[in-house]
Amino acid sequence: MSSINILMYSHDTYGLGHIRRTMAIASQLKSPCTNILILSGSPIVGRFDFPERIDFVRIPGMIKKDNEVYLPHTIRIDPDQAMSIRQAIITATAKTFQPDLFIVDKAPLGLKREIMPTLKMLKRSKHPCRTILGLRDIMDDADSTISEWRTKQVYEVLDQYYSEIWVYGLRELYDPIAEYQIPERISEKMIFTGYIPRLAPNGKDLRRGELGGCAQKLVLVTTGGGGDGYPLMDAYLRMLEASPVQDFQTVMVTGPFMPKAQRKDVARRAKRLGIKFYHFYRRMEQLIAAADLVVSMGGYNTICEILTHKKVSLIVPRETPRLEQRIRAEVLKFHNLIDFIPWSELRPERLQERIPHMLADSAHIRSAVGAFRMSGFETMRERLTVCSTETS
Repeated sequence: MSSINILMYSHDTYGLGHIRRTMAIASQLKSPCTNILILSGSPIVGRFDFPERIDFVRIPGMIKKDNEVYLPHTIRIDPDQAMSIRQAIITATAKTFQPDLFIVDKAPLGLKREIMPTLKMLKRSKHPCRTILGLRDIMDDADSTISEWRTKQVYEVLDQYYSEIWVYGLRELYDPIAEYQIPERISEKMIFTGYIPRLAPNGKDLRRGELGGCAQKLVLVTTGGGGDGYPLMDAYLRMLEASPVQDFQTVMVTGPFMPKAQRKDVARRAKRLGIKFYHFYRRMEQLIAAADLVVSMGGYNTICEILTHKKVSLIVPRETPRLEQRIRAEVLKFHNLIDFIPWSELRPERLQERIPHMLADSAHIRSAVGAFRMSGFETMRERLTVCSTETS
């Protein structure tokens, strides 16, 4: 079989979610017959291990200030100039690499429409290329998503430029076709892959004892990328500062994007309490596998890791700038897959009330997560076979 070139785009303006999801998918689609090239704006993409037949092209990073405002992450140039550089690199890479598949993560138009020239170029190219949009199961609340997609003409782009749309979720949990009023001609392209599993630890991975201490239970507190995770870390630390004697052990991971002053504050207070602290942990699956309870904000990728390892979790979902995490928390709680505390109720007392209880009695959650099937990679590999046949 001849080689298949797969180009993957991950705009990476905020946190770790996009690049971690893209890396997980790439690791499963790679084979002796594939070449995978990832376009990423993540400032930490170089920290990940890239196996043979996978590489990346780094485009200038942008930081999200709100839903519409983005600024260069490190270089101090005009935002429009930075966007022009990004667009030029993306288009040139696609033109030279000549992908057979172009997989776009989450943003149908790219950041500020930056992949539209590439989508148009691939559509008119003599070299056949199937374009795939990968969507989280939940984007935002229905009204906001419909309004945004109408304003930005997303429905038209989905119709004209995408061969398939992979939805990384289960329709029986949340139906974006109904929620986002997706027309039939577009919904016919949509394939629900199921949730995306994560790497399972092997015999050489982290042991509980390596984290220090001898507590019977281990609580992992993580805020993903950490850019907006300080309130959760602060509330958890205030819980322990008020009641330092607990019958469980804690490990905290702030994430690399928590502002430095906040991260130093968390590290100082954690050290005083004898808590193991990391600002970034390359193999989060090891920590999650070792934990008895995971406390997090419930980003899509963290949820996938929790469900992969069949863990009990307490979610405190953020509600700005999007309601995605809150909606997913409500859906998963309804199916007994997690428990959650609304962001407005985030207080040390609420954490103290829930955490010991969940450590002692969460049989209904354990049963639900134990039966939950993670089918994402299986479905994607099936689609890769189909797409490869159609483009050959």
